[in-house]
Amino acid sequence: MIVVTGATGQLGSRIVERLLTRVPAERVGVSVRDPKKAQALADRGVRVRQGGFTDPCGLAHAFEGATQILIVSVDRLGEEGVRQHRTAIDAAVAAGVRRILYTAHMGTSPTSRFQACRDHAATEEALRASGVPWTSLRNGFHAASALQFAGHGLATGELALPADGPVCWTAHDDLAEAAAVILADEGRFEGPTPPLTGVQALTFADIADLAGATRTIAPDDTFRGQLAANGVPEEAADHLLGVFLAAREGEFATVDPTLADLIGREPIGMRELLSERPA
Repeated sequence: MIVVTGATGQLGSRIVERLLTRVPAERVGVSVRDPKKAQALADRGVRVRQGGFTDPCGLAHAFEGATQILIVSVDRLGEEGVRQHRTAIDAAVAAGVRRILYTAHMGTSPTSRFQACRDHAATEEALRASGVPWTSLRNGFHAASALQFAGHGLATGELALPADGPVCWTAHDDLAEAAAVILADEGRFEGPTPPLTGVQALTFADIADLAGATRTIAPDDTFRGQLAANGVPEEAADHLLGVFLAAREGEFATVDPTLADLIGREPIGMRELLSERPA
């Protein structure tokens, strides 16, 4: 039994779909906060149980009988997010799993300029201390984030964003396929994987060129002020700015062939993702 958490989310749902092409549905379970949203999976024979990272008893039920559990990282930052990950790890250990897998991020480090990467580093320490074999998927930076940052600028023809650096933007679909491959081939990686990235690191100037737009630099304080004006809380604004601060340091610039090797083809590129963007 392979159990995937967050199976109705943007990444988790894709992972389950890819996994179902590799293993029978009766070997797949999902842990979700709202089972109604996973009814379509239940109808296909997937075991659906309620379990959230703030509910240890629910997780114990959701993880029952699992041999592998994939913990899809939460969208909470700082100690709250790490605490929820620890709760899931503890529940997996109590369930007697053979392996815990976790969706981390390229550039994971306790000294990263990006809060999420510091949180992933703390979670990996909890995995090391768990006493259970584990695999941390060091996923490339989600390309969907680049499209969100650039969305307004692509519509107006001018990308006004803070100074950045090259980032190996990577598609959700490719990362989901890789996760399914690794789950279906238990023990393929011990500890952190190599960075699971696309084949090219791009700056927002590169993205602007691909989209036929102009790239201009918005000072950090201006960017932060724009976010505040749009109702973004201060902590979240700091997190978003951290993407650019870390990119300037080259934290997300690594290009690695592991993802392509896992999925058996060249990963989806930014040009293709831009072409698929709604008009």
